[in-house]
Amino acid sequence: MSYYDDVSVIRGVGEETAQQLAVLGIRTVADLIEYFPYRYEDYQLRDIHDIKHDERVTLAGVIQSEPVTRFFGKKKSKTTIRILVGNILITAAIFNRSYVKNQMKLGETITLTGKWDQHRLTVTVSEYKLGLQNSNELSPVYSVAGKLTVKQLRKLIYEAIKQHGDAIPEWLPVDVLDKYKLMPRRDAIITLHYPKESVHVKQARRRMVYEEFLLFQLKMQAFRKMSREQASGISYDIDMNKVDAFIDSLPFELTKAQKRVVSEILQDISSPLRMNRLLQGDVGSGKTAVAAVCMYAVISSGAQAALMVPTEILAEQHLDSLTELLEPFGVSVTLLTSSVKGKKRRERLEKLATGEIQMIVGTHALIQEEVIFHKLGLVITDEQHRFGVEQRRVLRDKGEHPDVLFMTATPIPRTLAISVFGDMDVSVIDELPAGRKQIETYWAKHNQLDRVLNFIQKELQKGRQAYVICPLIEESEKLDVQNAIDVHAILQSHYQNYKVGLMHGRLSSTEKDEVMEDFSTNTTQILVSTTVVEVGVNVPNASIMVIYDAERFGLSQLHQLRGRVGRGEFQSYCILLADPKSEVGKERMKIMTETNDGFVLSEKDLELRGPGDFFGQKQSGLPHFKLGDIVHDFRTLEVARQDASELVRTKAFWEDGSWALIRNYLKENGVFDGEKLD
Repeated sequence: MSYYDDVSVIRGVGEETAQQLAVLGIRTVADLIEYFPYRYEDYQLRDIHDIKHDERVTLAGVIQSEPVTRFFGKKKSKTTIRILVGNILITAAIFNRSYVKNQMKLGETITLTGKWDQHRLTVTVSEYKLGLQNSNELSPVYSVAGKLTVKQLRKLIYEAIKQHGDAIPEWLPVDVLDKYKLMPRRDAIITLHYPKESVHVKQARRRMVYEEFLLFQLKMQAFRKMSREQASGISYDIDMNKVDAFIDSLPFELTKAQKRVVSEILQDISSPLRMNRLLQGDVGSGKTAVAAVCMYAVISSGAQAALMVPTEILAEQHLDSLTELLEPFGVSVTLLTSSVKGKKRRERLEKLATGEIQMIVGTHALIQEEVIFHKLGLVITDEQHRFGVEQRRVLRDKGEHPDVLFMTATPIPRTLAISVFGDMDVSVIDELPAGRKQIETYWAKHNQLDRVLNFIQKELQKGRQAYVICPLIEESEKLDVQNAIDVHAILQSHYQNYKVGLMHGRLSSTEKDEVMEDFSTNTTQILVSTTVVEVGVNVPNASIMVIYDAERFGLSQLHQLRGRVGRGEFQSYCILLADPKSEVGKERMKIMTETNDGFVLSEKDLELRGPGDFFGQKQSGLPHFKLGDIVHDFRTLEVARQDASELVRTKAFWEDGSWALIRNYLKENGVFDGEKLD
């Protein structure tokens, strides 16, 4: 019997159960055996002095008072009992089980499991047993759906291991198990389902997480090696005299970090191997200038360049700045968005196909079937996390092996970026242009709004401008947050001597352009907006950014919004209006006021939100791991990356040997055919 047989071979799995298991992604025996618990119930008695606030605990004590039950609503109740645990008197709160009053007697011992409140010395009871119960075993808890229960699932996993446990394959050679002191695979899997102690769970999980990460990194590294060798790029003969002249013409001097990054990218462009590089740079670090230099280098070598951005506002802004920099050097820069229609669109597409247009800036419109390039040499995607993996691929495939550069202002810790985007090289601009003033950030509660409005007034009197950001466009019954339309009306009434603009995603492109034009020219002094302005909008005269309900945004998004100010010579300010209820929300506000460093913020954001929310699970192509967590298990991820990188360079890995099993696994996953990986 094969470990990869259909799950229906397991005793107790009929057609209906197989369908229920399929909902959980379980289709084979292997899927079932490797369907791990997401947590464990620990019923081991704890010393009350060692318990932390909000922990789930099991305690035993002696009942010191008669139970008191209070009813509220039709079927709701709360029963409280005083319990002496050691020498500390605590309160046990049991909800909606009024019958317990008749079961508990003074002087009896009781064992309670529930959530501990350190401040009130109260345990909110989820389970209880009369008498002293002390179990050392951990009880696994599985995620289930539909009619399938945890009890049924446990029984099926038991049957699967009983029938097929001996067929569990070992991926890792003995020398690797010895090197890292890892459990054998079969032992680790069985321990995760039937652990005796938490230390055993840690050992088993460590083994399986390393395996998951190693397989993922081997896929990435092997794919990178194969794609580089198979899909050779075009080696461009770059005229460095022309490039140096272009750099000298810039209205500012490149920072050391920008020069280093330009050098890395130009080296890739000159190489016969296809470039696949991620460029990270904090808000305002000058990624656009780097992109301009690299696009000019390719264009001056006789090829075309394309820049794809997520919004029309950003596309038009890039068009203006690139035209100003490149037209004096005879480069034709054109825009292509969904707003470009009719004869104008046809003309641009014709000129693009003949090579008359050398550089094009656009949105998703660039990946339409009708868009054909004469000789596409460099593809740059700005704010790459805003585009799906497939969208990025379509643009790349418009040319014959063009070099590809992804840019992001959402800083990802460099080592994490290398590990997660293992098929890319990573460049980082870790330096801001000289003379930039730090943006001062303050956290204000909503009841301090009058002070905030007065502060805005003072800045307006100096001739400055202000952004006011809201999470929603219109009022929502579900969410009690300030919306852009209401805030716009309030501010219009308050600042009668100034013009207040309104920007949101439902406006047409023409309306958005008009609103932004008014703000750019200081015709409008205050711009109330949703997060449409998050990316790339550049108004040097704006010195204040006010963000309503700031706790609703992640740190990286708040940092992006803050980066809309501080672009001119004036001292700038960011004011976070927020009354966060959760500890995470309060921590987020505190961190924002303490640092302007996007990389520090990105580390914190990952910790607070987790990788799925940070990267945007659907858009990033971020891998899904059964047990591994790319934030908390980062060191294991890094070790696996280094091991995988070394392995794919060895002859033994590609030929027969102890790695044959993993190599075959990778082959089945399409790596060796260069197929797209999921």
